[in-house]
Amino acid sequence: MPKRGPLCVGEKVQLTDRKGAMITALLEHGGMVQTQRGVIPHDSLIGMSEGSVVVTQTSAQSSEADHAGVVPENANASNAAVQGSSKPWKHARHIGGWSYTVMRPRLADFVLSMPRGAQIMYPKDIAHVLTMGDIRSGMRVLESGAGSGAMSLHLLDAVGEQGHLTTIERRSEFARIASLNAAVYFGGMPAWWNLLTGDFDEVAKGCKPHFYDRVVLDMLDPWNRLEYVEKLIVPGGVLSAYVTTTTQMSRLVEKMRERGSWTEPEVSETIQRDWKVQGLAVRPNHQMIGHTGFIVISRAMQVGVEALHRRERATKNTYTDIDDATPSESLEELELRDLSDRKLRKVLRDLEHQATVVQSDMEQGAPDES
Repeated sequence: MPKRGPLCVGEKVQLTDRKGAMITALLEHGGMVQTQRGVIPHDSLIGMSEGSVVVTQTSAQSSEADHAGVVPENANASNAAVQGSSKPWKHARHIGGWSYTVMRPRLADFVLSMPRGAQIMYPKDIAHVLTMGDIRSGMRVLESGAGSGAMSLHLLDAVGEQGHLTTIERRSEFARIASLNAAVYFGGMPAWWNLLTGDFDEVAKGCKPHFYDRVVLDMLDPWNRLEYVEKLIVPGGVLSAYVTTTTQMSRLVEKMRERGSWTEPEVSETIQRDWKVQGLAVRPNHQMIGHTGFIVISRAMQVGVEALHRRERATKNTYTDIDDATPSESLEELELRDLSDRKLRKVLRDLEHQATVVQSDMEQGAPDES
């Protein structure tokens, strides 16, 4: 359920300053948010409404709060560091009076700031999987690879309590990180999540056949898991696979075509570029989130039904590698694998006609030497 009203103990808050710098903290009595421009006691945030502005305090102000009965963490150590420092300019990080906007973090903010073990999927890729993978409320989803839980949290949020998510994670320590992140975000372990630890092939054998509406794979070799996925997904179900390299993407797509039980795969990547808008200075930011991974989307056919695929013309040879070419396959044929004889003849006819026209025009325009 969405959280509304005043901020409470056990909730995460996001503090954002005027420069866009963000700090995320879990509220607890007696806690302290440490910033480069002062400190913010958790007790001053508890009971505050979203959209408020809080101002940092100096170390001296925090010390006064001690006498008032509020004891910030490491307050004495902070004061000692300020008073005993031999570098006065270092005191700047202890000044107060810096303002932060207080909000509850969005799910994307939570994911980017949460403790992680494995690399997470970026929100731009997660959004693509949820949209093009058609993952909605009430669906039964199978996920391979929990990592730090970024994709799992979005899947749990998307299917809701009416749905069900089964996640298979090979490493127990990653499964532990993902489960703890979910417990912090949802305020407890979601009842509609079944987090299993072990090898995908072995764990998948115990899953109910043709039970899952959607499957999300985030692993090194998804092409080796297609046989198991076909046994678990319902006909018409959507498979979304996330891979990072072109070789992984190519092997997966060709394997899906070879098996014939998947519709023509859709392959895409999402590139994110933010913009600066300040008066007439409207331009892209110098930094952007470029390539992070490829997303392959396909749908499962009915068991025993061959998928329809586009037929390539026989004149195009896009599969023979030059290192594997037979003596009968000349180098010229492989270099022109995408150029048919018919197209070559047409190009030559057009160029010969253009050359004739140009030559005729030059002869007519040449001065008479006589």
